[in-house]
Amino acid sequence: MTCREPMLALPEGQRVAVAYSGGRDSTALLHATRAAAAPLGVQVFAFHVHHGLSRHADAWLAACREQCARWSRRGWAVTFATERLARRPQSGDSVEAWAREQRYDALRCLAQAHGVELILLAQHRLDQAETFLLQAMRGAGMSGLAGMPRIAQRNGVTWARPWLDASGETIQAYVRKHRLRFIEDDSNADSRYARNRLRLQVWPALLAAFPQAEASIAQSASWAQEAQACLEELAGLDLEAVSSSRGFELRAWLALSEPRRSTVLRAWLKQHLGRAATASLAKRLLSELQFGGSASWPCPGGSLQLYRGVLVYRPGPDAAPEESREAQLSVRRAGVYRLPGWAGELHVQHTRQGGVPLAWLGQLELRARCGGEQFQAGVGRPPRSLKKQYQAAAVAAWLRDGPLLYSGGQLVFVPGLGLDARMLALPGQVQVTLEWLRMSAKAGAAGNSPA
Repeated sequence: MTCREPMLALPEGQRVAVAYSGGRDSTALLHATRAAAAPLGVQVFAFHVHHGLSRHADAWLAACREQCARWSRRGWAVTFATERLARRPQSGDSVEAWAREQRYDALRCLAQAHGVELILLAQHRLDQAETFLLQAMRGAGMSGLAGMPRIAQRNGVTWARPWLDASGETIQAYVRKHRLRFIEDDSNADSRYARNRLRLQVWPALLAAFPQAEASIAQSASWAQEAQACLEELAGLDLEAVSSSRGFELRAWLALSEPRRSTVLRAWLKQHLGRAATASLAKRLLSELQFGGSASWPCPGGSLQLYRGVLVYRPGPDAAPEESREAQLSVRRAGVYRLPGWAGELHVQHTRQGGVPLAWLGQLELRARCGGEQFQAGVGRPPRSLKKQYQAAAVAAWLRDGPLLYSGGQLVFVPGLGLDARMLALPGQVQVTLEWLRMSAKAGAAGNSPA
């Protein structure tokens, strides 16, 4: 049986890159891209990532560079560009996962450097079927079983896999027809890697028993992609119901069916964590959130906090050690005063009433809670301990951090509660309001001048 040549369509007049390792599949894709690009005025780049994991990495780099140079000498212009990884996987890292993550980061950097918006990847049908099986054996959900998308957009770059429906035999026939030379990666025979074990030990037996396994499993991945798209659409609708300015509302969440609870919770976590939550974290939350109360769960980059029916994500970092916290602050005008030692910012705004005299803020003391502090929540109301005031105002524990502000030994401001009523300004005085906001992990460590 003869194999049809794999199809390839390119957008006219764009810059297009191929992720080019020098192996069979990427060599064939680069050759086909170059051939399709010529009549369309498309400029083709070959992006090669030097991982530094193999002793042959330098030789592979040289071979890829020379191949592109040979094509260019024949008038088949291909611009070669490379990125060498400076990092190495850490102890305990999955080398496969590390290499994949670093490779995509390097390709994205190359795209930005060369003004490329479309990168073509050479994965084909067998790669998709293998991904489905590997994800299934890891106990993945629908998003994992969906495998690799045909087209994805991330960080301003479009990633496309034009040959995802092409069989390995079709690509091999293309290579033979055009007499293409390519690199044989010796690591493909290393059974320490899960994909290699699957390809070398499992696939031969699977195909012998079920000849259509590759096509059938790849088709299952396509169905999983459709199902995942439906789940994401439903999760978007449910997110509108369970999300508020306060956070993730448990009452609305508990009104959903169990499958929808799981889906929308994972979607909300992904929004706040910047990546999919681990299966262990999602399962723990699904089990424990239904009991309500107050609780805290560690998570990447911070923690999740539950208080009075609302779940919020609190980003890191935690406040600096006490000895490195700012002890004094001079506020002489409105603005934003950054206090990196306390991991937050004091926002000062002018107001006509209900504020504190600006003149009283010229020499402020910044203190941590030590117990025994008294706070008056309103004019004519008795002073009470901070603990009782926090409870009465339903201020969650993670909103209570930050410095207590004192002027002349008198408590002026408490994060989460506001201004002490005993310090409010009289009519006619220049006055301001104060608000404490926790900085994100990326906030700069600027000085105490207004932003």
